[in-house]
Amino acid sequence: MIGRRTEENVMDSSKENASLARRWREARLKKVATFWACAASAVVTVIVGFAWGGWVTGGTATTMAEARGQEAVLQRLTPICVLQFKQDPKKTQKLAEFQEVSSWLQTDYVKKQGGATIPGEAEADTNVAEACAKLLK
Repeated sequence: MIGRRTEENVMDSSKENASLARRWREARLKKVATFWACAASAVVTVIVGFAWGGWVTGGTATTMAEARGQEAVLQRLTPICVLQFKQDPKKTQKLAEFQEVSSWLQTDYVKKQGGATIPGEAEADTNVAEACAKLLK
């Protein structure tokens, strides 16, 4: 009985001797399942990355960079506006007038006085005038 070939031994040896093409066909179900598992993993990774991971598209990144750049320029130009306003010989009179003007017209007042006109520019910047008015309050 030790040396005899049983039916199980014959089946095991036929699996070992099966051609590559036959084994490839038999593994098809495993390949399809593996493919769809990988595809689902990729989709879940993308969803999680954009929803909670902080990923953004190139267009969104450009928009964010432009906004931060404008904020940085505004932060640098606002002190210049305040300095120009304070260097005016009639600053006490103008500051008193500024305080009397209603809050929603103070930005226009700063623009008219020329404080928000940055040297080298033709006209006053509204954002700089608004930030300057907030600092002058």
